[in-house]
Amino acid sequence: MVQLIRVRNPWGQVEWNGPWSDNSSEWNSIDQAERKRLCQTSLDDGEFWMNFEDFKKYFDKVEICNLTPDALDDESEHRWEVTVHQGSWVRGSTAGGCRNFLDTFWTNPQIRLSLKEGDDDHNECTFVAALMQKNRRKLKKIGADLLTIGYSVYQCPGSDSQLTKDFFKFNASKARSNTYINLREVSQRFKLPPGDYVIIPTTFEPHEEADFCLRVFSETKAHIKEIDGDLSVDIPNPPQPNPPQTETEEEKQFRGLFQQIAGADLEVSPQELQYVLNAVLRRTKNINIKELSIQTCHNIISLLDAGGHGKLGFEEFKVFWNKLKTWIGIFLQYDLDKSGTMSSYELRLALKAAGFQLNNIILQLIVLRYADDSYQIDFDDFLNCLIRLENAFKIFKALDKDNAEAISVTHAEFITLAMNI
Repeated sequence: MVQLIRVRNPWGQVEWNGPWSDNSSEWNSIDQAERKRLCQTSLDDGEFWMNFEDFKKYFDKVEICNLTPDALDDESEHRWEVTVHQGSWVRGSTAGGCRNFLDTFWTNPQIRLSLKEGDDDHNECTFVAALMQKNRRKLKKIGADLLTIGYSVYQCPGSDSQLTKDFFKFNASKARSNTYINLREVSQRFKLPPGDYVIIPTTFEPHEEADFCLRVFSETKAHIKEIDGDLSVDIPNPPQPNPPQTETEEEKQFRGLFQQIAGADLEVSPQELQYVLNAVLRRTKNINIKELSIQTCHNIISLLDAGGHGKLGFEEFKVFWNKLKTWIGIFLQYDLDKSGTMSSYELRLALKAAGFQLNNIILQLIVLRYADDSYQIDFDDFLNCLIRLENAFKIFKALDKDNAEAISVTHAEFITLAMNI
């Protein structure tokens, strides 16, 4: 008895020419019916048979791939369920790298996997997770190589909240890809008890950008969904400023400074506001903050100038100062090395602390606008971001009179809104 193996060259045309090749004499001893059953032909189509011993001799690496995982462990047929998620690693926001980089690992896309039922003959759920990096062959033409990729699977509570750094610090993965490797696709078969899990697909190094496709094949129906924040804002109303007769010492100092700069009407232009704020910030201890830009001061006035005359009154300034003190405190909380900048990967938490819950797409746009080449955001840009977000939510809420989460505006109205945010 001879063991034969059927081989296909995916590029076609080039074939094996040794024993049991298409036109070899060995086939003369096989009747036509058997040759037909084996689909043996003499076409130059890249498909051929060879002796298994020759296969072992001339091939030194085999990668087993399956169009679907059907019948990997027995000969019975299964109808496997397939779920697919398309995602991206975006530099500065969702390209956090592997678990070795704990500070950014949690920012990777988090894909919830719900396994509801065990297999027909077991209490555990069988599934295959296949992570593929997309478009790398196209990018190879401009010098891009395959990235080193892999994934981890964590059991998690049933909530839809994104898992934070502390979760990954104190919880080990329940399963993971065997290795991180620079292949187009990394796949592996697992068995886990029914429950809720989160798959974290990552590149090995942080800051590496790519699109990916995550496929989950399961014997019973599974559900996957990216954990992403819903858009919401929860900004507490600032305390009302004190009347002149009960002003704090800090407010009295501001009033004196305002009178020096603005005159009797106690209103300042963007240039005058810039002078006032930078003068105050320079006197504030334990803050390593660069001067605020004129654009920031224009945005501050746009946020608070109800009259639309391009100036900020003293009472409006007192409201803003209370906001500013809160925002400074948040920035310092995430400026871990006291350098006057914060990592763009911490921006989601910082914005949440300020009352803004954002989804990944908006967060990525913010990082593209405000982060520098080292993925750092200084206080001036952080302040600009907060002001524009608050202004955008405020304008939308004013126009959404029916709380329908949707508004309709004309072309002219849209341009006006865009210029005011």
